[in-house]
Amino acid sequence: MEERENLTFEEAVGRIDEIVASLERGDAQLDKSLSLFEEGVKLIETCGAMLDTAEQKVVSLQKSMSNEQPKGYLFDDD
Repeated sequence: MEERENLTFEEAVGRIDEIVASLERGDAQLDKSLSLFEEGVKLIETCGAMLDTAEQKVVSLQKSMSNEQPKGYLFDDD
């Protein structure tokens, strides 16, 4: 799915929800299910990258506001 690069975070999460619902129904043939699963994995990776970028921006903004190094990560890696 080439257009996933143009999706907003919210659109990507919405598409992941659609994929999960479709896979949970179990009505798709095996090849379609595998294709959906692959698309979902790629979307999850894309969302992860978007979240990483957002976190970096927040840390950068905090740093510029305080004129010092951030004291640690904003978010736990749990």
